[in-house]
Amino acid sequence: MKRRHMLGTLAASALLPGMVRAQTVAQPAAGPMTLLVAGPDGGQTSRWGNAFALAISNAYPGTPNIVAEPVGGLDGVTGANRLDALLVPDGHSAAILPGAALIAYLTGDSRVHYDPTHWTPVLAGFNSGVLMLRAPAGLAPRLATFQKMTPLRMGVAQTQSGDLAALLALARLGIATAPVFGLQGSAEKTSAFISGAVDAVFISGEGVPEDITPLIASGAVPAFCLGAPGPGGAVGPDPLFPGLPLPTALGPAVNPLLDSAYEAAAAAARTDFLLVLPRLTDPSAVALWRSAAQQAAASQAVSAAAAASSISLQPAPVLANALTTLAIVPAEQPQLLAFLAKNYGWQPG
Repeated sequence: MKRRHMLGTLAASALLPGMVRAQTVAQPAAGPMTLLVAGPDGGQTSRWGNAFALAISNAYPGTPNIVAEPVGGLDGVTGANRLDALLVPDGHSAAILPGAALIAYLTGDSRVHYDPTHWTPVLAGFNSGVLMLRAPAGLAPRLATFQKMTPLRMGVAQTQSGDLAALLALARLGIATAPVFGLQGSAEKTSAFISGAVDAVFISGEGVPEDITPLIASGAVPAFCLGAPGPGGAVGPDPLFPGLPLPTALGPAVNPLLDSAYEAAAAAARTDFLLVLPRLTDPSAVALWRSAAQQAAASQAVSAAAAASSISLQPAPVLANALTTLAIVPAEQPQLLAFLAKNYGWQPG
């Protein structure tokens, strides 16, 4: 079943009778609970929100009614602002947000009035990210390969997108790029690659293996990937791309700022969605949410949807490590924004 169909039917199947309920001595929540969804109704984050609202409810003590409430646009900024401004840390409210909200924070979007590093992590879905390059099949990724292609024509949606991770990965290696902006989504990037308008594209998000298939057929090869987060905060090889190097393995950073900025952008680009609680939520409530979320993630319905979307579901400690990586903001953000303005004409909106 295709990933979009799988996720669309997930909400209906999340109440499978075989799910194990949370075992805890803590008192269950009284009355309905809220899952704020940072995104429009029917959007990708909304579909995950609906699924987790049902699946977590089934695993939570007392089986409370968890109401998914979609707020704002696809980038999650409005919903993230609502989380920081209005959600009370009483254990009755959580939020699910897209990774795009982290990119907006990192790039200094003027609409941002939230700090992801203060949220209490519950669970996250992580995706793959891979740079596809016009090169002979079987070519081993090396720094010299990129140096021969400079300036590298790269198809990009905009600076404030997951493409930022690939732009900074190349910049930290000293590779000059000539971004072709305005290419939204894998379909437009693939079309530009096939037409010869660009020689590299970064593919990330859900269903990466499906999205790179037409690129490979058109002469693209994987050059590097963002890797996959694991326990302890270390980023290791991506199981979808065994043997493919991380950009940090291709050479040292030409600028220390670009090293930390790349790591932050990569952490954001790898994050498909994140489930969090407001800051200062009581530890006993945090434990209940985390236990129920882990049981929901392990359920047949949710795990099948994640597999169909090529999403890795990871517990709170892994998400906590990813959010900690964003701590370069605001310490180094002015320098990063100056770099983005100089090299890509980026001005926070």
